[in-house]
Amino acid sequence: MAVNPRQDDLRRFVAEDPDGPVVMLNLLRFAEGGREAYRRYSRAVVETFLPRHGGEVLYAGEGAGALVAEEGQEWDAVLLVRYPSRAAFLAMVSDPGYREVSEWRAVALTEAVLQPTRPWGRPDRPRPAGVPGST
Repeated sequence: MAVNPRQDDLRRFVAEDPDGPVVMLNLLRFAEGGREAYRRYSRAVVETFLPRHGGEVLYAGEGAGALVAEEGQEWDAVLLVRYPSRAAFLAMVSDPGYREVSEWRAVALTEAVLQPTRPWGRPDRPRPAGVPGST
């Protein structure tokens, strides 16, 4: 299972909206004994790389039993991380220091989802029908 984005995925991700803000939903499944490696990775990211590239953790929490999901779709941890732009995210994951600590993330996880999101209501992005403020 994939835990890190591939170069082609990163290029597409940035090309879709390089300058707009992005909140990244992280769904994480830990390897046996992987929580400690993820804690080391997380500490380095929060203390060094997010501040360097303008990001911030909005929420981090333990997964719980799913209320609505197919079997096997439960996650060990969930994070929401805001970046000022997709280009800033790319700059962070391309940072040589980040690349070193990202090895801890790779050994900590068996599976991950990184789902970029963007806020509803940006002038260049209409809100879906039925969402307050949509037309």
